[in-house]
Amino acid sequence: MGLLMRPRRPVMRLAALGTRAERPERSHGASSLINAPAPPSAGSTSGSQRAATLVRALEASVAGDSTVIADLYTDNVRGWSPALTVSSAAELAVEFEDRDSAFSDIDLDVSPFDVAGDRACVEWVVSLTHSGLLEIDDETAIEPTGRRVSMHGITVAEFDGDRISSFRQYWDEVELLEQLALLPAD
Repeated sequence: MGLLMRPRRPVMRLAALGTRAERPERSHGASSLINAPAPPSAGSTSGSQRAATLVRALEASVAGDSTVIADLYTDNVRGWSPALTVSSAAELAVEFEDRDSAFSDIDLDVSPFDVAGDRACVEWVVSLTHSGLLEIDDETAIEPTGRRVSMHGITVAEFDGDRISSFRQYWDEVELLEQLALLPAD
């Protein structure tokens, strides 16, 4: 995710997973993976494998787990979010590690999925507690507020085989700063 964080006590709750062909039409409420075989996509990687890779990437991003980057991303991965721009797996690892203790009590919901060919798109909601120092850049850091915040976002990823070669994440950074009471009140 754009804001890369690490929980002290991770709580990951993942909703619908699978390609459009594997899930029923969009419904509201809980859904589960349908065990229908995924149609093959480019190469030997299926849509469901790409969906699973994207879920693991979101979990690692939220948890600040840089140890899985080589498994999930190409060496020359390019990525953008409101909080970062990266052009390599090494840069992405640094971003993961820079925010590894800013948030705790993380709850991540991922749904619904859309996987087509070499591209996957997912909507997500993350709720977390700002419990550690949040480094914005080399000169700016935000002390813990203790506030519980939620963010809604979308991640679009492109794949090279079974690894993510590029991603874009969209979420409202102002909404997060308002929830943390870091913007002046009107």
